[in-house]
Amino acid sequence: AFQVTDEQLLKVGWKHDEIKRSKFPILEKAEVIGWFEDERLAAQIAVYPLQVNISGSIYEMGYITGVATYPEYMGLGLMSGLMKKSLETMYGRNQSISFLYPYSHPLYRHKGWEVVSDKMTYQIRDHQLPRDIDVPGRVKRVSENSPDLIALHDTFARQTHGCLVRNELVWEEYWRWDVEDVTVAIYYGEDDRPLGYLVYLIENDVFHVKEMVYLNQEARKGLWGYIAAHESMINEVVGSNYNNHTISFLFGDSDMKETIRPYIMARIVDFEGFFRQYHFSNTDINEAVTFEVIDTVLEWNNRSFTVKFSPGQAPVLVDEPSENRVKLEIGILTCMLLGYKRPTYLQQIERIEASKKTVAILESVIANEKIYFSDYI
Repeated sequence: AFQVTDEQLLKVGWKHDEIKRSKFPILEKAEVIGWFEDERLAAQIAVYPLQVNISGSIYEMGYITGVATYPEYMGLGLMSGLMKKSLETMYGRNQSISFLYPYSHPLYRHKGWEVVSDKMTYQIRDHQLPRDIDVPGRVKRVSENSPDLIALHDTFARQTHGCLVRNELVWEEYWRWDVEDVTVAIYYGEDDRPLGYLVYLIENDVFHVKEMVYLNQEARKGLWGYIAAHESMINEVVGSNYNNHTISFLFGDSDMKETIRPYIMARIVDFEGFFRQYHFSNTDINEAVTFEVIDTVLEWNNRSFTVKFSPGQAPVLVDEPSENRVKLEIGILTCMLLGYKRPTYLQQIERIEASKKTVAILESVIANEKIYFSDYI
């Protein structure tokens, strides 16, 4: 496995405009690793360095993208080798967690990644939109490079579990495939402070919500009021949300079409490094838990870790094992610590092995919040 250069991408058939329009801006800033046969690229994988908020801590994260294998090299195990190499690269760069958008759940699950978030879509008829919303602020349309837009998302990301901290290149990727008619609208509070934004497109009598972000409920109401003001121009509103709450419950109308599907996968790359930043929700207990981690890819994770909790002190890793033990695979550990599935449920479906007391401890120390991850890179 070797690092892939820009020239090699061109030699194997990528045209300049194709690269510029697709993954090249990302790959240019990423660690791209490839398998070669006689200087011919057979497979590649890229790790893009990003930051993500996990329970209030900003983690260095390796985002897997640009995964590709030429058909004649399929089934030779090249991608398995590249995945391991990419994880070793992340480990060396102190990126203790990795995210990716999967093209194959079984493939990535086999290598330690697990689903950690959902994407929910909704379809709302015009007569179902909220009426008579009274908020003290107002909505203004702005340009896509508005400083208020960038600052709003940064504030949102730093207070939202699971949210990606967007850098300049991620914003470029965010806009890459959008048509010119996309509009950005920001809700400003009574003091003219930006509190939420909406990115949308109106096409064929449909209001398409690309993204809605708000810092408080006033902004949420204000943005939905803005959408409702377009009632005479549209027949329905469609969009996606990633906060794991149904729109129908917010509106009090059960006759809305909503769907849910798995979205982003993640895996802990380095448990010790991950633990050092992780915020447990309750540490005011005098207990210890031994995590018997199964990681068939990364040997430094494939062992037991004991976490000691003491009132008034930060949790620490200790050498002495505890009678409170939980045995689980690295992907399930990631899924549980990020809040996607609760310990009780994971025990019920036999994804973890633990006593009732151990599960009760885990329930008390792991925050009951699911991650918000909306980006596709």
